[in-house]
Formats: sequence, C-alpha cells, structure tokens
Amino acid sequence: MKNPLQSFLLVMLMSLTACAQQTPVSAPSENQKKQTPDMDKPGLEIATLAGGCFWCVEAVYQDLKGVYKVESGYSGGTTVNPTYREIGSGITGHAEAVQIHFDPKEISFEEILEVFWSTHDPTTLNRQGHDVGTQYRSAIFYHTDEQKVIAEKSIREVATTIWDDPIVTEVAPVKNFYVAESYHQDYYSLNANQPYCRAVITPKMAKFREKFADKLKPEAEGKKQ
Repeated sequence: MKNPLQSFLLVMLMSLTACAQQTPVSAPSENQKKQTPDMDKPGLEIATLAGGCFWCVEAVYQDLKGVYKVESGYSGGTTVNPTYREIGSGITGHAEAVQIHFDPKEISFEEILEVFWSTHDPTTLNRQGHDVGTQYRSAIFYHTDEQKVIAEKSIREVATTIWDDPIVTEVAPVKNFYVAESYHQDYYSLNANQPYCRAVITPKMAKFREKFADKLKPEAEGKKQ
C-alpha cells in the first residue's frame, strides 16, 4: 500500500503530465504563418488523425517534409462548434484531432500513417498515458475511399509487425472538423517549457526525430537530440 507522500507525489505528477491540466503561456505568433500552405499549390491532400493530445500530434507532423499545414481541432462528434471545455467533458463525442495538409508527391498517405503508428499507442482504448477519455482516442478519419483502404491495410500490417496487443484505432469517414481555439495552434513551438511539453512532448519528439530523420524538414533536422 502506498504511503500518503507517495500518493500525493503520484497525483502531482499526473496533473503535471496531463494535457487538460495545462494552461498556455503564449498566444499564436508569426510562427504560425510559417506552416500556412501556398493555396495556389496544386494537389494538396488532407489527412485527419487523432492520437491523444493534439499538441503532440501537431508537433510531430509539423516537422515532416511534404507537410504544408497542420491544424489542431475536434472531429468525430456531434456537437457543432465545440469548445475545449466541452470536449474535455466527454459529452460531445469529439476526439482531439489534427488536419494535415500534405503533398502526396512529397509524402504519401502511407508514410503519414507510418509516423502515426510509431508516435502514439493505438492499443489503449480512449487513453494516451495520463490523458484519459474518449477525446484522446486513436482514430483515422478518412477523406476518400482510397484513404479508407490504405488505413485498413495499414492496421493489418502493424498489428503483426509493431504491436502485440489488439489495435483499437477507429477508422471512420470525416463528418466534421472544427478548428480548435487559437491558443492550441502551434502549441509546442510556443510553449515548449510548459510541464506537459517538457515531460511528454519533448521526449516523444526526440524519439520521432531520431527514427524518421530522413523525413524531416531541414529546419527540424537541427532539433534532433
């Protein structure tokens, strides 16, 4: 049985490393403009993914070559224009998700999913680490029949090569995507010293940049640890 001090320290650690407990210290800045796509660029496609706290997922995909914009938001629920507070209650049905605008000539949807499977745990139902709730579920919201086929094939492959436990990732069509409040955008870049960022996102980014070094944008290569 844990003594009172151990219990207290555990609760404190969980509060510091839970996405919903953090408060942003910065508002979006000019940094956001760096990931805005050239809307005249033809052939951009969109992938919509949920893999736990969207701050983590956004940070990962912002570093990839061929990705021109990443937006954090909410998808898969019923409430129209939900707020972060409503999402946290679990009553809206939405997942924290990101929309990734990418050039399939530079990075394929298959490669997008390869990164997805390696940067979150798709075997834990409605949970990533200390972040618990349906809003943190693993999901692929497909935009086309082709994306659906690729997603289902990808699940079958990783179920036998990467993960031993059953994959619980939801595969469903995109029905909605609501862009999250402005302070959630470019979150890690603007708030890297937040406790959650230091404890959860920074270690994840270090592993991701090491594993996918060949897929990083030039400006991200210098951030490898």
